[in-house]
Amino acid sequence: MTTKQAAISEAFLKMVTIMDELREQCPWDRKQTIHTLRPLSIEELYELADAITDSDWKGIKEELGDLFLHLLFYAKIGEEQGQFTLTEVLDGIAAKLIHRHPHIYGDVKVNNEEDVKRNWEQLKLKEGKKSILSGVPKSLPAVVKATRLQEKAKQIGFEWDTKEQVWEKVEEEMGELKESVSEGDPNKIQEEFGDLMFSLINYARFLQIDAENSLELTNKKFMTRFMGMEELAKAEGKKLEEMSLTEMDELWNRMKKIK
Repeated sequence: MTTKQAAISEAFLKMVTIMDELREQCPWDRKQTIHTLRPLSIEELYELADAITDSDWKGIKEELGDLFLHLLFYAKIGEEQGQFTLTEVLDGIAAKLIHRHPHIYGDVKVNNEEDVKRNWEQLKLKEGKKSILSGVPKSLPAVVKATRLQEKAKQIGFEWDTKEQVWEKVEEEMGELKESVSEGDPNKIQEEFGDLMFSLINYARFLQIDAENSLELTNKKFMTRFMGMEELAKAEGKKLEEMSLTEMDELWNRMKKIK
């Protein structure tokens, strides 16, 4: 074992010991269940996502620690319930990784990351998955889910060849949305709007950008500029709600030059 591995082992075992002690001695920790932890874990994951979006490495380090704590918490409860042990959890993921990386731990040859992804999905089907789309959580945010569905479909060749083809599809969906808007059918409008978003997410993939993260960056930019507008208006003794759209647009353009 290397010095690095020894340090990691010591730190991990220290956390396991702390988790055991908290579960036995702390009233709050002792009271928690997998169900009470679930919303807290989701919150921690979103906090990590925020830190990643901001490239906040200090925040990423902190949020990873929080998530590690939650993972140990679930493992501890699973052991108490006689369902599984932490060792079984770790051995299970290790075995899965070895099985799904035959190009590393076997004699399978791959040329690129796409070959790796394709082999991964085929192995999952052999393991009993009923569909190539199995494993995509129902509760994923819609933009993330659309991206994952498209990525999985790609592994069996259900994919456009070029980004130009995808953009043609985007334009086609835009035309269908405009047509449905002119017809005035709310259900049809919603359907076509969804189709357009799905196509745009597909286009984002071909541009090799993260659609979810791109939208979040725009959200953050909008919030920064809008709150800046509020500050500019306040400095002039005004309130946005009392200003005309033209006046607010002028403030917006001022903020665009700043941020």
